[in-house]
Amino acid sequence: MSTLRQEFIAFSVSTGVLRFGDFVTKAGRNSPYFFNAGLFNEGATLGKLADFYAQTLIDSGVEFDMLFGPAYKGITLAAATSVALAAKGRNVPFAYNRKEAKDHGEGGTIVGAKLQGRVVIIDDVISAGTSVRESVDMIRAAGATPCAVLIALDRMERSGKDGALSESSAVQEVTKAYGMPVVSIGNLNDLLEYISAAGEGGELARYREAVAAYRERYGVL
Repeated sequence: MSTLRQEFIAFSVSTGVLRFGDFVTKAGRNSPYFFNAGLFNEGATLGKLADFYAQTLIDSGVEFDMLFGPAYKGITLAAATSVALAAKGRNVPFAYNRKEAKDHGEGGTIVGAKLQGRVVIIDDVISAGTSVRESVDMIRAAGATPCAVLIALDRMERSGKDGALSESSAVQEVTKAYGMPVVSIGNLNDLLEYISAAGEGGELARYREAVAAYRERYGVL
């Protein structure tokens, strides 16, 4: 696990954004962990998160011209990441969408910079891929090119229900469907490595078996 990934998982745990216990996911699965990016709701934590996004994007080598944040969580993430990129010497514009078109003022559903060039979609996670699909459609409709998706955590889970699980994860399906990479700051393997590194006596040690079993049941290679 890279230092950046290790720091991101530790940061998410320390802020309570990444929690362990018994949770029900959007897919109806009982998960031993839960990641809620909406809890990055203070200036200091949001700024640190944006720095992780920015550095991960730079390290990925993806060539891009601007950022796009799908409503609603993506709005804050794209704006904050744009600020963090500027601090690193890469000043790029960003835009986001409204859920409903505005019929006065500038009108339309897109707010911010004009969608053009190579656009990175920024979100927290990918579940069913609905947000990505809608974003891709809007970007292409504007004549721009979606070039990558940048997310905080890749759960690395096969989609579908027990008995009919896909061979691919939602992230892999997005990559295949749109021919563009999905870059994540951290993933399920990083999480399990972090727990394992905590040691037998650590507070997180008791969740290691449950997370490993979850990956065995739903995870992709």
